[in-house]
Amino acid sequence: MKRFALAVISCTLATSVLAAPKPCDELKAEIEAKIQANNVSSYTLEVVTNDEVHDQNMVVGSCENGTKKIIYQKNDN
Repeated sequence: MKRFALAVISCTLATSVLAAPKPCDELKAEIEAKIQANNVSSYTLEVVTNDEVHDQNMVVGSCENGTKKIIYQKNDN
């Protein structure tokens, strides 16, 4: 029984670590790398609070426990 309880506790802790939210700077860097890999030359990525999001179609990521969003805008040449 002790082994079972230990296994359950271990799985719970491991799951919470894996589901930990990413910092906005780290997620923004990952998204930037993907955009640059697609050869997009002129764009803007911005971290904003949920209240500042006007168009949900521009949201490409969520960070800091869902309190902030990363929005993408392609700039015209």
